[in-house]
This record gives sequence, structure tokens and C-alpha cells, in this order.
Amino acid sequence: MSWALGLWLLLQGMTVLGVVNYLRHLPTERQEEAPEGVAVLLCVRDDWDGGADLMTRLAAQTAPFRLIVATSGACPAAEALTFPDVHIVRAGVAHDEGQKVHKLRAALGALGPGDRYLVFIDADIEPPARLIGRLLFPLVRGKADIVTGYRLLLPDAKPLLALIGAVEMQLATLPRAPGSTMPWGGAMAMTRATAERLDLDRILAGRLSDDMSIGLAGWHEKLRLRPVRDLLVASPLQEGGRAAFSFAARQYRHIFTNSPAMWGIATLVVAMQAVGWLWALGWGGWSATAVGYGAAWGRVLVRRRIIAGVVEPAQARKAARSLIWDALLPFAVTWVHLAVQVAGALSRRIRWGGYDYWVKRGRVFRMEAVDKARP
Repeated sequence: MSWALGLWLLLQGMTVLGVVNYLRHLPTERQEEAPEGVAVLLCVRDDWDGGADLMTRLAAQTAPFRLIVATSGACPAAEALTFPDVHIVRAGVAHDEGQKVHKLRAALGALGPGDRYLVFIDADIEPPARLIGRLLFPLVRGKADIVTGYRLLLPDAKPLLALIGAVEMQLATLPRAPGSTMPWGGAMAMTRATAERLDLDRILAGRLSDDMSIGLAGWHEKLRLRPVRDLLVASPLQEGGRAAFSFAARQYRHIFTNSPAMWGIATLVVAMQAVGWLWALGWGGWSATAVGYGAAWGRVLVRRRIIAGVVEPAQARKAARSLIWDALLPFAVTWVHLAVQVAGALSRRIRWGGYDYWVKRGRVFRMEAVDKARP
């Protein structure tokens, strides 16, 4: 029993040190750049509502840019945008690739000769005013080829949504080494030269996941992928519990269908924690349970500091709902995380944006519109 307790203590200590590592590497001087020739690429559905909050936040950015909005067909809200420098691209409907990827490829075709930096964002984020400037800083200074932030879910006031937020927060606050970073398409940037080196249109063609395709291609080309740790970008989570679980499983299905090895490593790490908690609660006694809860509370305290340091106060309060799960039922967060990972590997079908896609090795080999879907 003593060796098992020692192993459990080591495992839990590593999880705390991992979160502490993230906090220690948060930049204190959040330097920005505002070069000319920045194009921001935004893909939206045709039933998009215009994103009033997003547009306000984009207008407040510290770096100038022109906005390229890619739609499938007629999007009245996009056409009605009064943004200072906006270009609308109608991509049409895809037949053998993800609809978002299809729109991204159309947006890339609309780039002009003066577009030297490319910034990719999602329509459901609440970006800080420093977003674009911070993403550009490592590029302008020659410190990276691809730069990325990461998603911070803001769950609505529903316990199950907060639980999914807690699962995602385990990923958001992992230590991020430049050599093992996978970009997130919701807040990502690269130079035009990097896009041309990767032949971005080619590597995206036929794919479903934009960021996984770009990340894997970047690794293959030995590019410098750099995380900006203070860019945990707020993203509201307001659906039902079942939809939230499906969302989380979809993220892992993207990983599984693109890189089974990456999925296997991630699942093994979480499975060790899940089995450890099963042992601690069932046979480890009070000491093992105390070790688990002590580590969980330590992670909560550090994550509170991380969140408070990177997002707005109102966003931090919403994100903190997920920390309640980690404080009260940390084993439940780990078990649900493992369930999400397993669910992600049970099928090659991914429902996303009004379509069902069947994917093999990252490529779409079949797609069908969901009933009453709009692209």
C-alpha cells in the first residue's frame, strides 16, 4: 500500500507542478506589434447574427487589420457589416471537405498582395483588445512561424456545462512547450510566407479540421509553433449538457481521426489519473483521498490566479464555475474527461456546423447535410 500511495502522491504532485509551470510562464510584459498588412480571416454560417459583441471587440483591437469574412452563400448579417475595412467571400457549399475548411480556402484566395500577416479567429470568441497585437508580436520579432492562443470556456449557469468547462480547463492550463504545441484555429496567426511555405490551400484541401491539419503540417516542416500563454480566449458555452458533451467528444474525435498516436498518449495520461482516483476512493483510505483533494485544491488556487490574470473580471467569474467541480468532485472531472476521450474514438462520424462528416486520417470521405441544416 505504501508504494501505491507514493506513486499516487507523485502523480498528483506532477499535476500541481504542471499548472504552476503554466502560471510561472505567464508573460508579465505583454508586448504587442501593430504592423501593416494584417488580414483577419473569419468564417461564419449563413444564419450568423452579425456578432455585435465580436465586432465591437474587433474594433477595439490595438493593431490595424482588414477583415475577410467567409460565408457559404448569402449571409445578410455579413453583408450588412459596417466594419471599416471588410471583404465578404462566398465560398459555396463543400462536397468533400469541412465547410469551415472550404470557407477558409476561399478566404485565402481573396488575399491581396499587401497581406503579410494572417490571423485566424472563430466567430464565438470574446477576444481581448490585445489579441491581434499579441499574436503578431512573436511573428514580427521573428520568434515563431505559427502563433496560437487557446480556448477558455465560459459555462452558463448549469452544472453539466461547468463540468465540461472543467474538463476543458485541464487542457487549457497544461504546460505548453513550443516543440509540442498544437495550434487552435479560434485564435491563430502566421506570416504569409509561412502560409506559402506550407502551401496552406493544399494541406487544407479535403480536410475537416483546420487547426489539426495546420499543426501536423507545421510539425512535419519543423516550424516554430509558439503558444501565447496569456491568450486564454473566452468562448461562451451555453448549450445543453448533452450538446456540451458532444462538443468535447468532437474535439477528441478530431485528434483521433488525424493522429491516433496523439489521442493514445492523451488518453493514457488521463486514464492513469482516473484509475488512481478509483483506487484512492475504493482502497486507498483517507490518506490517499486527502492527497487527491489536496492536489485538486492546489490546482484550483493556481488556476484562479491564471484566469484572473488573463481575462476580464466578468469572464473570470464565469470560468470559475468550472473550478467548483475541481474543488468538490475532482474525480468526476477526470472520469468525464476519460469518457469524452473514449467517446471521441468510438466513431469516425463528426457532426459539425450542420453536417455529418465521416473522416479517415483527417480526410473527409463522406458528408451529409443534417435535416434543416444551413451551411
